[in-house]
Amino acid sequence: MKTIDKIPVSKISRATKLVSTGAKVGVNYLKYYGDKLTKSEVEAKERLNKNNADDIYDSLKQLKGSALKVAQMLSMEKSILPQAYVEKFSLAQFSVPPLSAPLVKKTFKKYFGQLPSQIFDTFNLNSVNAASIGQVHLAEKDGKKLAVKIQYPGVAESISSDLALVKPIAIKMFNIKGKDSDKYFKEVENKLIEETNYILEVQQSKEIVKACKHIPNLKFPEYYEDLSSERIITMDWMEGEHLSEFTADNTNQELANQLGQALWDFYMYQMHVLKKVHADPHPGNFLVSKKGELIALDFGCMKTVPEDFYTPYFELAKKESLENKDIFTKKMFELEILREDDSLEELEFFSAMFHELLSLFTQPFHVETFDFSDPEFFNAISEMGQRYSKNTELRKMNGNRGSKHFIYINRTFFGLYNLMFDLKAKDIKINNFKNLK
Repeated sequence: MKTIDKIPVSKISRATKLVSTGAKVGVNYLKYYGDKLTKSEVEAKERLNKNNADDIYDSLKQLKGSALKVAQMLSMEKSILPQAYVEKFSLAQFSVPPLSAPLVKKTFKKYFGQLPSQIFDTFNLNSVNAASIGQVHLAEKDGKKLAVKIQYPGVAESISSDLALVKPIAIKMFNIKGKDSDKYFKEVENKLIEETNYILEVQQSKEIVKACKHIPNLKFPEYYEDLSSERIITMDWMEGEHLSEFTADNTNQELANQLGQALWDFYMYQMHVLKKVHADPHPGNFLVSKKGELIALDFGCMKTVPEDFYTPYFELAKKESLENKDIFTKKMFELEILREDDSLEELEFFSAMFHELLSLFTQPFHVETFDFSDPEFFNAISEMGQRYSKNTELRKMNGNRGSKHFIYINRTFFGLYNLMFDLKAKDIKINNFKNLK
């Protein structure tokens, strides 16, 4: 794969890159209008989506950083984005052009005052994995294989300006209105800033490993503070197959169930016991070992779940709450889904909409065991998402609703559900985490 010698870091250079991408998108729309004369609407729209997805992704992968991270987040929104975007943006998980060898050396010189060859016994200057914020190299020291993650230059410094560029797109896509909408963008910005703080990531990683190492069939790397800095992390090299590769070929249902239970227990234990959760559940952050263990990686994005959100959130997930109109309405206000300034029309519309959404989405929590391989359940979620994304009535209303905590908690559950479905995990014990000591 071609390497990158330079990443645009200034506001002007990054903005210029996105403006030029906008021009390409404009040309794609002209092609679309021409296609409509000779092709069906479906064919023309599919080509438009593919061309736009290609051009936008090609631009973001050169910029890297938060712009590419947003694409990665959007790739998980399978019910919102056209398939062409989902497929292309999902590449941001583990398939982007890496930094060149001279740029890697320069980064080590800056943060350690030494070249990687002076720190490690061996160090492969060719990256083995490149994603949105950093890339991974294979190294050895004292007979131990190590993974060394290097953050891209300028990523941390460009977060605010990148989000300012992405903000208009997000506002339009998610119909965000209202004077207090900035709280959502601030939540994303703060999380991205945390993700670029590798000293914090090492600390969070060590905490999660210590807290969750007792969960069966779940493994973690060890992290090395003395070989890490604010822009470089060193951890154990973990042998395993990417979860997406495993799920593509796996035919062993027992193994799928074992991995699914480990994954579910991991998240439920974090959510309900630790009240702090790994909020980036995409396939690139998990491996499957030859022993059939799930290996969890990358704890840069951790979301603390405050009690005043946790309590109404999981009370609303209960079947009895969904069946009691008074309790349901009360929790909806507590979670800021319903607002005091809502019109009667908005109150009725969003109450009905979220009752339908939650009645479906919380089904796993209403039973002792759940079959995450059931396509009907996931098709229903996808169909509902598509239906509401096209709802013209919804477009007229204020989409700015819900606590800021929903952004990463919902992202966590959507990502978790998708991974469980990819695994085709069956007979998952929903409350098994209570038995884990």
